[in-house]
Amino acid sequence: MPHASAPVVRTDLPLGPPIRGKVRDCYRVSGRHGDAMLIVSTDRLSAFDWILPTPIPDKGRVLTAISSFWFDLLSCGPDPIAHHLITTDVNAMDLPAGIDREPLRGRTMLVKRAEVIPFECVVRGWLAGSGLAEYRSSGTVCGERLPSGLVAGGRLPEPIFTPATKAETGHDENVSFAVMAAGIGLDLAATLRDRSVEVYARGAAHAATRGIVVADTKLEWGRLCDGTLILVDEVLTPDSSRFWPAEAAGSGRVPDSFDKQFIRDWLESSGWDKSSDPPALPPEVVAKTREKYLEACRLLTGKLPDGVG
Repeated sequence: MPHASAPVVRTDLPLGPPIRGKVRDCYRVSGRHGDAMLIVSTDRLSAFDWILPTPIPDKGRVLTAISSFWFDLLSCGPDPIAHHLITTDVNAMDLPAGIDREPLRGRTMLVKRAEVIPFECVVRGWLAGSGLAEYRSSGTVCGERLPSGLVAGGRLPEPIFTPATKAETGHDENVSFAVMAAGIGLDLAATLRDRSVEVYARGAAHAATRGIVVADTKLEWGRLCDGTLILVDEVLTPDSSRFWPAEAAGSGRVPDSFDKQFIRDWLESSGWDKSSDPPALPPEVVAKTREKYLEACRLLTGKLPDGVG
């Protein structure tokens, strides 16, 4: 693996107060691209609804590179998916003079401003996570009845759409399609369901050619001021999806993912009570997690992120 760069944990750009998420720092900007947002993916890492004190070097670059790859791929072909990405080239962004662009390189997206629709659009193609736990107890996933006899980590007969509410803090809450339709209207909910399943199917088909199974994914959509529906936020990354090595899928167990699973496992065994500040991560766990993120990027996109290596 290439040498790790200095991690970026926080940005304080002279662009007005940022909107800080668990991983991203977002700034409102304007210029030749119109009213836009600057999204900087830091190397912060969250687990069990906590931001951990130890960053994963280059993680933000992986998330940006993979999202940019998918936005490009999905916008091609006979049925293009509209999205919010304008550019990831920091030299093409209207930034004030004096800003050091080097730490932003490879981890920054300039995107169109959109009104985000307040539901997570989750598509599941394989049985894992909370879906597996629910299936074992009731034979359903997010209230949808599934055939009996499905195994852990097994493929579903067809991908299913399981929306969730967007939570500012804590876990998103799974809801039924009917609840989503009541909140935003049946026509829009049906459109989001169909487009989300299409994005998942197209992403899973490409990933399969690279030896990766996309077990599930979480998508976000928004509307431009003219009403155009676009794909926003990140898309099909290790933070928003479960990626499994294809050779490990279908074995009757849930495979290890190309993501922060090493960290979740370490935290579970560390004695941390999940209600107090989380412990620092050991260097070997950080290195192994970084390796998994970079490997997912290399497999999916064919190269390492800009600024790595």
